[in-house]
Amino acid sequence: MSDSSPLSATSQQFDRRYVLKFSCPDQMGIVAAVASFLAQQDCNILESAQFDDEGTGRFFMRTVFGAGETTPQLENLSAAFDPIVQRFGMECSIHDQAEKPKVLILVSKPGHCLNDLLYRTSTGALDMEIVGVVSNHEDQKPLAEFYNLPFHHLPITPDTKREQEAQILEVVEQSGAELIVLARYMQILTSEMCDALAGRCINIHHSFLPGFKGAKPYHQAHTRGVKLIGATAHYVTANLDEGPIIEQETSRVSHANMPDDLERIGRDLESVVLARAVRFHIEQRVLIHGERTVVFTQS
Repeated sequence: MSDSSPLSATSQQFDRRYVLKFSCPDQMGIVAAVASFLAQQDCNILESAQFDDEGTGRFFMRTVFGAGETTPQLENLSAAFDPIVQRFGMECSIHDQAEKPKVLILVSKPGHCLNDLLYRTSTGALDMEIVGVVSNHEDQKPLAEFYNLPFHHLPITPDTKREQEAQILEVVEQSGAELIVLARYMQILTSEMCDALAGRCINIHHSFLPGFKGAKPYHQAHTRGVKLIGATAHYVTANLDEGPIIEQETSRVSHANMPDDLERIGRDLESVVLARAVRFHIEQRVLIHGERTVVFTQS
C-alpha cells in the first residue's frame, strides 16, 4: 500500500521545514509513533507518503514537517528521535529543507545534460548549489566559466585512471559535495570509486529496446529498426549501468527517423530524466532498497 497526500497545513508558513525519511522492518505502530513524536515536538506534518513492501516486509516513509516555536534545533531533534529509530530498527535521516545540497558534476565532451542542469539550477528549478565541474576534456570549460563555476580539467589515460579518480575524490572532499552527477561522463569508474561514492552518485545512459552497447548505439538502433528509445538515471555501482534505477523515460520512433534524429531525441530524454533524478534525490524522495529504489514522487 502506498499513499502520498499534502495535508491541510500546507498553506501555513514555517521558518523551518524538515524532511524525515526512513525504512525499517514493517510492524505495528510505526506511523503512530512518528506522528506522536512530531506533535510532542511542536511540529506540524505538511506532507507524508509511505510504502509497505509486502514482498520483503520492509516499510518506507517520507514526511515533511514544519517546526513550531518550541521545536528543538535539528541536532537536538534528531537526538530526541533516536529512541524511536532504535525501537523500530530504522535507517533514518532528517534534512533541513533550507540547506541547499552541494553538487559536483562530471562531464566529458557531450554537454547537453550539463547545460540543462546548470540552467535549471540558475532558474531555481533545481534547488541546489553546484560547486564545480570536473571533466577529462576541456570542451565544456567555456560553459562552466559562463556560470562562474570552478572547472577542473583532469585528463585520464588507462595508466593514470586511479590517480585521476583520487584527484576527483579530492575535489569532492574539498568542495563538500554531497551528490556527484555523471552528466555524460564517458568513463567507467573503478569499483573502489563506486564504493567511495555509494548512494550519492547518479549516472544517466540511453536505453534501447533491444539494448545496444559499444560504439555508435544510435546507429545500431537505426540499423535494427527500433521503435522505442529512452533514458535511465540510476545510482552508480560497480556493475556497469546496473545500479538502482531512479527515473526512466521513453519516446516512440519510427523507420523515418535517421540516426541523427535518434541522437537528438535521446539527448532530450537524457537531459529530462537526469534532471528529474537529481531533483528526486536532493528533495530526499529516494530510498535505496537493495538493487532498486523507492521514489516518493509528488502526486
